Amino acid sequence: MLISFRLTSQTSDLMRIEYLNLPNSSTKNSVNRFRGLFQLPLKIKEGNYLVIGGEYRYLDLKLENVPFETHDLQSIQTIEGAIGYLVKLKESDWFYGFKVGMRLASNFESKLISDDYLYLVAAYAIRDRTKEGAADKPNRLILGLDYSTTPGRNYPLPILNYYREFHPNWTYTLGVPKTNLRYKFNNKNHVQAFVTLDNFFANIQGNKTVNGKHAENISQTIILGGLGYEYYFAEHLLYYGYAAYSISNDYRLRNNKRDDIYTIDDKNTLYFRTGIKFKY
Repeated sequence: MLISFRLTSQTSDLMRIEYLNLPNSSTKNSVNRFRGLFQLPLKIKEGNYLVIGGEYRYLDLKLENVPFETHDLQSIQTIEGAIGYLVKLKESDWFYGFKVGMRLASNFESKLISDDYLYLVAAYAIRDRTKEGAADKPNRLILGLDYSTTPGRNYPLPILNYYREFHPNWTYTLGVPKTNLRYKFNNKNHVQAFVTLDNFFANIQGNKTVNGKHAENISQTIILGGLGYEYYFAEHLLYYGYAAYSISNDYRLRNNKRDDIYTIDDKNTLYFRTGIKFKY
């Protein structure tokens, strides 16, 4: 079942509620994000799982000293629903699965339009050797392709994730969107060092005109390095907090051909994320 959750978002979370703050003291721009998600696995038969998932994101945007009106860009929202299916090969440690979904991402200033809709599809192959006795050093490998109808991205993105336990108290994960090294003090207190990627994308209803050019969407991709702490209230329920600093910050208005129209922010910034999650 752990693998079936990873099918939908490479996470073992059944439920998560979190808050993110991205302040930037040098430009006065900031992003506050509230996020909630759930994943519901349903066993169809032995080795076959259906996974239903949903996610909601609300982003509060503070834009300073920009050459366009911001009253209709004070917030954006993302609403996503997805369904996945997972099959385990008999007498094998390989799983195969796929996911399809739909996402609404917009500033929602008027009724829904076609550019607010994004469609998602992904396929995965997963080798799981984390069960006791399956390998000298428990490990998991995820390979896949992920495609969405995000404007300007007419190709699938590769998925690569490798997890390994190399000591009773130490594990590491290599891949995208997160690479980390984790240490477990005890069953309640865990720490980690990580490099990760975070982003958002949304359509702009009504568009924006900047220097005679039309911007049709707003997006940010940020690469970060930092430290994290997790406290387990119970085996599957925990609090987490991450503090990081950006390595790269790409915050822009673009058109639907992915041409840059205006750079909102490219300065490095602090990053804070905290929340509570229930995981398998």
